[in-house]
Amino acid sequence: MNEAQERIDKNMLDTIVAQLDEIERREDIRILHAVESGSRAWGFESPDSDYDVRFIYVCRREDYLKLEKTRDVIEWQLDALLDINGWDIKKALRLLRNSNPTFFEWCNSPIVYKTTPTWSVISQEIGNYFLRRTGLHHYLNMATGNNRKYLQGETVKLKKYFYVLRPLLACKWIVDKNCPPPMLFSDLVEAELEPEMRSVVDDLLLRKAATSEIGESKRIDVLTAYIDTTVAGLQEAINELPPDSKASWERLNQLFMEAIG
Repeated sequence: MNEAQERIDKNMLDTIVAQLDEIERREDIRILHAVESGSRAWGFESPDSDYDVRFIYVCRREDYLKLEKTRDVIEWQLDALLDINGWDIKKALRLLRNSNPTFFEWCNSPIVYKTTPTWSVISQEIGNYFLRRTGLHHYLNMATGNNRKYLQGETVKLKKYFYVLRPLLACKWIVDKNCPPPMLFSDLVEAELEPEMRSVVDDLLLRKAATSEIGESKRIDVLTAYIDTTVAGLQEAINELPPDSKASWERLNQLFMEAIG
């Protein structure tokens, strides 16, 4: 069990697993893989952060043979404590071929609530569908959008710095390693954050861990300057990359057929 997994309260873990079991019974599906996808998986949750549970599931084989369009998303619960929803395997594999960054994050989550041998086979193929430019555009747009929306005032919410810093470091990871970035913020910091910024970010992590989701502070000028400089450098890096080239459907079709039995 890793550090992120150990931070999950035992009673909460039992509740989530019970919810997943109930989803399988009520929806007549089989969950292949279920993970934490939000700030808890990133490693910078606040004391009152909710649980963002995401899962990939398989329906009955005959459901995939129906003429009418069937739903490919299950939205099970959304309240102050739990946010639970999942994607059908067909939707998930289609998004994988398009190098959907959210799907890669689910695959890389350090907090796994449920998994299966079928998922183990699929997970071995996932890295073959990563597209560098697609990933970079996703994370850079996320960083610039959050920066513009949340970090321009004199007073800002502390948590919003991480919603800019994490995608920026994910971009740097992609540029350096040409593979999906890890979920844990600490892994990104260790690999990509400049040494002179470590103390600033470490202090921010401590402050966020001790405050609520709505904790606020004066804007941190050194972080503002770092964000602006990093964004400019990443935009140049993207412009120098060749176009992405998608892999064929062949292996994904094979995985899909194996998953539905």
